[in-house]
Amino acid sequence: MISIKSEREIELMRYAGHINFLTHEELKKYIKPGITTETLDKIAHDFILKNDCIPSCLGYENYPKSICVSINDEVVHGIPSKRKLRNGDVVSIDFCVGYKGYHSDASRTYVVGNVRREVQDLVENTRLALYEGLRKVRAGAKIGDISHAIEDFAHKKGLSVVEDLVGHGVGSTIHEEPDVPNFGEEGKGYTLKEGMTIAIEPMLNLGSKNVCLIDKDDWTIVTEDESLSAHFEHTVLVTKDGYEILTGE
Repeated sequence: MISIKSEREIELMRYAGHINFLTHEELKKYIKPGITTETLDKIAHDFILKNDCIPSCLGYENYPKSICVSINDEVVHGIPSKRKLRNGDVVSIDFCVGYKGYHSDASRTYVVGNVRREVQDLVENTRLALYEGLRKVRAGAKIGDISHAIEDFAHKKGLSVVEDLVGHGVGSTIHEEPDVPNFGEEGKGYTLKEGMTIAIEPMLNLGSKNVCLIDKDDWTIVTEDESLSAHFEHTVLVTKDGYEILTGE
């Protein structure tokens, strides 16, 4: 069931979103060669708890860490470990923050050190694709308006769109209805209503759109052709005339 949030629920989500934003801001200080992904996980975990929130990913469907750190051909759900970041890596960090029973969800992708122009463009154009989708958000719009805007922008930039993974509603649980695909037709899908909260999250690849789950951990999803991937996400509130980003700018 798709939920419309009350003012109280929105306020709780605003705080969860604000701490999500601040946690990302804290983490980006440490994105450099040599740091381990489990160190990044601890930094985020401690920061979230210090701000009276919880790391919602920890224990969700038995996920073992507080954040997801996905590197290079890893699209989403990379589990933090003793792996060290290296010069030239593409690193996506995705996590949820909970406050008094309500959640926010946001992702950013970084480049580590020096990368070729094509890789810089992948990351920047994935970020811009998110905002292309956001521009379509308002009460009365269709989910397909968001989906088509992201897909159209991505294809114009020569990038493929992951279709096996989608955005989603968010609120009292991390994943709620409706699904928010990054591909589709304008004017199709569920009608957005004022008070809905959704997570929009383009995942774009340099190569094929096809992805697969790797066997080693039953969580990490990678590109089938080992091409690089990037991922950006915001949790937003649907308003009468547009949207409010709950996870910062």
